[in-house]
Amino acid sequence: MTETHVLRWIVLLPLLAAIYHGLAIGLVRRSSDRRLVALISCGAVIGSFVLSCVALGKLVQIPRGPSRVLLDDVYTWIGAGVSSTRFSAEMGFQLDPLSTVMILVVTFVGSLIHVYSVAYMEDDQREDKGFQRFFCYLNLFMFSMLVLVLADNIVLMFLGWEGVGLCSYLLIGFWYTDRHNAFCGSKAFIVNRIGDFAFLVGIFLLFSALADAGSPVTSFREIAAAFGGIREATLAVPAWLPFGPEWPVVEVVAICFFIGACGKSAQLPLYVWLPDAMAGPTPVSALIHAATMVTAGVYMVCRLSFLYAAAPAASALVAWTGGLTALLAATIAIAQTDIKKVLAYSTVSQLGYMFLAAGCGGYSAAIFHLGTHAFFKALLFLGSGAVILAMHHEQDLRRMGGLKRLIPHTHRVFLVGVAAIAGLPGLSGFFSKDEILVWATHAPGGPWLYWMALGTAGLTAFYMVRLHCLAFYGECRATPSVREQIHEVGPVILWPLYGLAFFSIISGYVGLPQLWGDLLFGIDESDSLGRFLGPVLTRVDKGHLDHATELGMAGSAVAVAAAGAALAWWLTLRRPELPDRIAATFKGAYELLVNKYYVDEIYDALIVRPLVAVSDRVLFRVVDAGLVDGVMVNGTARGVRALAAHGLKYAQSGLAQTYVFFMIVGAAALVGYLVR
Repeated sequence: MTETHVLRWIVLLPLLAAIYHGLAIGLVRRSSDRRLVALISCGAVIGSFVLSCVALGKLVQIPRGPSRVLLDDVYTWIGAGVSSTRFSAEMGFQLDPLSTVMILVVTFVGSLIHVYSVAYMEDDQREDKGFQRFFCYLNLFMFSMLVLVLADNIVLMFLGWEGVGLCSYLLIGFWYTDRHNAFCGSKAFIVNRIGDFAFLVGIFLLFSALADAGSPVTSFREIAAAFGGIREATLAVPAWLPFGPEWPVVEVVAICFFIGACGKSAQLPLYVWLPDAMAGPTPVSALIHAATMVTAGVYMVCRLSFLYAAAPAASALVAWTGGLTALLAATIAIAQTDIKKVLAYSTVSQLGYMFLAAGCGGYSAAIFHLGTHAFFKALLFLGSGAVILAMHHEQDLRRMGGLKRLIPHTHRVFLVGVAAIAGLPGLSGFFSKDEILVWATHAPGGPWLYWMALGTAGLTAFYMVRLHCLAFYGECRATPSVREQIHEVGPVILWPLYGLAFFSIISGYVGLPQLWGDLLFGIDESDSLGRFLGPVLTRVDKGHLDHATELGMAGSAVAVAAAGAALAWWLTLRRPELPDRIAATFKGAYELLVNKYYVDEIYDALIVRPLVAVSDRVLFRVVDAGLVDGVMVNGTARGVRALAAHGLKYAQSGLAQTYVFFMIVGAAALVGYLVR
């Protein structure tokens, strides 16, 4: 382990930029020049990326092993207790191979999104200080995510965890004067509070178990070292609860943490906020979906891999939740017509892939797909933003078409993103999905998760090729006024897209699975990313699959994806009348998919409306208006007024002898009490 001060500056640069913007619009109440705002905001994040590369250079100089860690202890943040019972949490950061991968993805993709945002938000005139306010929130978002992934203890991680939740609320509802946007921001914030409550319960249970074992520690390294003392610990529960009177603490803590991850990373049943996150500006969607908030849950599960490896029931829950979420979201995406909504459900589905891998013990495979997904999903979201700008803020795929001829540069980079997520051999998504499918064969409960993951791969290729064909091929279906003004976006938007397209192609070779390293390059142990992450992640034996079996699985995945892509192309371009006929024939199933299985409506009927009714009829009318205002506040005032009007006012007679009489009586009573 090596001490360094570079880590604090990786975190501080975006925070300092956010503070500058906040002071300008909050205290000075005057927006800075837009060029200065762009320079400070983009420069801060680019500076964090450069420092991340410097930190990587320092890290690789340390010999491979558990001690390959850079530490930066800033100060003691929380301290309580004495000697062996002392509880403390440092404002400290650590850089190990896992957090290195995360900060490189976050800062690099975040830098490109910041540059893209300068041009995307340039024409936004909805608010005088909106441009600077947007970058203030964006920099604060980057700061929170970097705190989350660099934190050396779980308390500081929770601070970053809550920070990204706050920033998502601010950015999703950025155009808050629109009631729908404000509602979407509130929805994201409230749904995440459910998961965060469970996360907090898990933290308290973990601390309690560690304290009982004589190890009141908070840092990840210390928790992992003391973990053996709580492996067999149990939690007494009421007899009427299922699974016996005692539950293993590690299982309960792992499940609580995973519920928190379901909120942040949009998994069943807490995924409903993420599609509505499209209400914010498109760069916000790209940042949330690709590099920051939604990856937090996956990172947390992998960071605590030693916990999940010792909790088989919780790991099975992670795997099955991921698999079901991946399949459910993919089926919803095939019927959506809003270009950003298709990508939103695609993100939910791809996150399910990552949790499926982590639940099966493939933690490095989950991080591998997290990295490749960050590049091609950022490319797709920013590419959709370029399409929306070219179409003058039209997002309905049914009003697009023929854009290949009108915006050819956007078409080319967007096609790379579509090919990568669909699993075209040689591109990044192919390699990372292939690794997840291998791990899915060892899923708890048999081969069902593998078949679900394979089916999801076919659906992914279908809805992405459908989206691409509807937007870029065929006849242009835009209105004549919009069609005349369609034009290619500027270079400030295109260059980040080209950069993301490049890494969407090559990033898969960083973690090339051993099979493909052997076949393509003759390299043994070619899984360089897996070996790099090895000292951090708990190793789970997945057994051995011979090359023929793995090639067969890869061939099946390619065949299923090719079938999905071909079907989408045929239905969209060759037989465009068939989708409407199929929808009419299977009207019930079609409406079920279009309305997203009515999950929002079910939540509204079972949870939201009853809570509103209880809040209005009981908490407001009975408790607040009746008890607090009526009895405690207004009732007290009315009682005092009545007592004064009908009793106390007669004591104020104005006669001095009356006052002297009461003073003597009172003094006599006091003396009598004292000598009693």
